[in-house]
Amino acid sequence: MQAKVLLITPPFTQLNTAYPATAYIKGFLEEKEVLVSHVDLSIELFTSIFTGDFLQEIFQEAEEMGNNHFPLIQEMKALYIARVDAVIAFLQKQDIDTAKKILGKDFLPLGHRLLSVNAAIRWEVGDIGVIDKAKHYATLFVEEIGDFIRANVDDFFSFTKYAEQIATSASSFNEIAEFLNYQPTIIEDCMLTILEDKLEHIKPNLVCFTIPFPGNLFSALRCAQFIKQFFPKVKIAIGGGYCNTELRAIEDPRVFDYIDFISLDDGEGPLLKIVKYLEGLVQIDELERTFVLEKGRVVYKDKKPNTIFHHKNLPAPNYSGLPFEKYLSFLDIVNPMHRMWTDYRWNKLTVSHGCYWKQCSFCDVSLDYIGNYQNTTADDLIGKIEKIINDTGITGFHFVDEAAPPKMLKALAIKLIEKKLKITWWTNIRFEKTFDKELCELMARSGCIAVTGGLEVASDRLLDKMKKGVDIAQVTRVTHNFSEQNILVHAYLMYGFPTQTEQETIDSLEVVRQLFEKNCIQSAFWHQFTTTIHSPIGKNPQAFGIKITGPVFQGFAHNDLYHEDPNGADHTKFTKGLNLALASYLNQVGFEKELQDWFDFPVATTRHPKNLIKQFLEKKPITRAI
Repeated sequence: MQAKVLLITPPFTQLNTAYPATAYIKGFLEEKEVLVSHVDLSIELFTSIFTGDFLQEIFQEAEEMGNNHFPLIQEMKALYIARVDAVIAFLQKQDIDTAKKILGKDFLPLGHRLLSVNAAIRWEVGDIGVIDKAKHYATLFVEEIGDFIRANVDDFFSFTKYAEQIATSASSFNEIAEFLNYQPTIIEDCMLTILEDKLEHIKPNLVCFTIPFPGNLFSALRCAQFIKQFFPKVKIAIGGGYCNTELRAIEDPRVFDYIDFISLDDGEGPLLKIVKYLEGLVQIDELERTFVLEKGRVVYKDKKPNTIFHHKNLPAPNYSGLPFEKYLSFLDIVNPMHRMWTDYRWNKLTVSHGCYWKQCSFCDVSLDYIGNYQNTTADDLIGKIEKIINDTGITGFHFVDEAAPPKMLKALAIKLIEKKLKITWWTNIRFEKTFDKELCELMARSGCIAVTGGLEVASDRLLDKMKKGVDIAQVTRVTHNFSEQNILVHAYLMYGFPTQTEQETIDSLEVVRQLFEKNCIQSAFWHQFTTTIHSPIGKNPQAFGIKITGPVFQGFAHNDLYHEDPNGADHTKFTKGLNLALASYLNQVGFEKELQDWFDFPVATTRHPKNLIKQFLEKKPITRAI
């Protein structure tokens, strides 16, 4: 029996572009002559929910349940129902005529978000500004409906995740199992109807769910539960980022009531072995990096040596068959980097596998997706780029590397220019000194419009402690090189690193302030440090001055850890002030304010000179300690 495989991205992931996991596996398995289909159930469900007909059912469901949160929306439900189809079509196509209608008087109902819309936003002149403004208003309209759904009919609902709250740090399977025993919600019923239609049409004997994030786990298991009940002959596998990081120590057999296989790390080898096993070509003990249930116990099958498929030998991801006309462009925050994630259309492709640095102490360097670095050639990448453009008609590329190697980006840029292949692209990098003025100029000419990278704690002591391999001076000059070429720079920022003091947090904010002021970076995001079990810190917390306090592993997920930091500050209290300051800097205001003004409690005075970044750019010696 030849295997027929259905790959599914479960709700919810990005809604503006296709998540790449199924495209990678489809391209690989088809080269091995396996019959493969793939479905983005995330976008299929979202566009089924946001229709006039289904929204009518939502309001009816809320009424039958006796829920009336957001009564203003309830009062204007007829207008929401009448406008939703036009709004979704606009977010998919973004035409100027509909944009003008959306901005016209009385077209959109004024719900709780639109009533408080930021009137101070400055839109570009002409059609571009009109379309952007209409996208923003349309996004707020859709978010109002999302708020209503979550408050009245399904509190798991969210645009880019589903039931994330019960999957995050789920050391026990108890709560997930409890919710799976509940009747499906109206949203889940819609999802299962779509799934049933796909199963009837494709008739697979193996269904594989990619679970990249906690917010995809529950919907995948709900779908798997449905398949087990109504299509019992179909086998089910799960894999992806969540499984790779959270389920490496799984012991609880109950999850195998819903699935048959859990694969770890790169899916190509394990899935090919599962396919061969189902075809009767190999025995179960020949599976690789795969959990199964045997005699009521979870067993890890990993025949050595593993079958290795090197990054440079893999075929191009195959995006054909995905509904590109259904993806939507949202504009909720007028931040150029945020728009890269939520607004524009991108083909996702990897320049290299893993991270060539793989030393950062906070990172999951012990896992394959970081630690197993594999490169390719510029010619190979060009071939994949051309095929993907042919499949999708999209010339925008997001290279989704952990850290794209500078030498590879240089070779790629040269090839793009030589072949006169016009694409727009962005990627994640380390702020290496290799990114000098000449390389940044070359990247810009080849179509690069943005880079993202980790500035993290913006403290030289802590950057050294986390083995980041950069310092503030180097980051300053590299980001300046990109910005001089009109390449947008987004910095990932971290606070609460082990032993980080209040003084260092305030000093970090001052560095960020000056980087924005000098236009070295144009976008950034703060997140509070979390210890993970697969990082050097998680494996050796004593070396970083912290103590792990939990959670107690109860047989299911095991990744995020709780820790005590006797030498560090209470960092939770800084969250609001750091984000307030950042929001102002993103809008190019607030540079003159004292750092104390962002906090409602006394903070230290920065030790940095006001011209620190200026001195770095001028390559002058710094006279004060940093």
